[in-house]
Amino acid sequence: MKITIFGATGMTGKRAISEALAHGHQVRAFGRNVFEALSTERERLELFKGGVLSHGDVEDALKDTDAVISCLGGGIDGTDRTRSLGIKIITEAMKKVGPKRIIAIGSTGVLQAAEEGKLRYQVPGYPAAFKAVAAEHFEAWQYLENSKLDWTFLCPPEIRDEPATGEYNLRLDYPADGPMWVNAGDLAHFMMHELIANAWLKCRVGIAARV
Repeated sequence: MKITIFGATGMTGKRAISEALAHGHQVRAFGRNVFEALSTERERLELFKGGVLSHGDVEDALKDTDAVISCLGGGIDGTDRTRSLGIKIITEAMKKVGPKRIIAIGSTGVLQAAEEGKLRYQVPGYPAAFKAVAAEHFEAWQYLENSKLDWTFLCPPEIRDEPATGEYNLRLDYPADGPMWVNAGDLAHFMMHELIANAWLKCRVGIAARV
């Protein structure tokens, strides 16, 4: 499988590259600073310099690929719209040039709250510092949900820069049982296995470390 990874130079993106290569996939790593941040010596790894807010760059990066992984990040104060606009442009490009399969990372803020009909970031007591970025993730999820693509939206709590354990909890639409953190390596582990299993199509997926 040939996979385009957006946000490839970030904490989770780098681990997604390694996980994909370990599974024998070909990887096209997309980003503005990929040549500075990533090694060019690994087999089956292609570096693609581009901006995720450029329709042309994104369309070119998706040509002849089978799936997309989005690990887009950015600021959390609401001024950086990379997460939402990036997913908007990616989904538009996918509908135009392919592929159909995408797994993207959001946050637990867009999972269901205990209060019926509300998301976690919409209820009183949700940390004010993270409301803006949760709203960005909500917009990104809406673009996915309305795209008619084969999407999975993985919604982790705090992400720690640690390798995969292969042991974590999952839950549909709600936060997973466990602590409010998960290893970046386990996000990559889930994404690569989900690309093959397709067990969570058109789903929000809560994930948490298993301790």
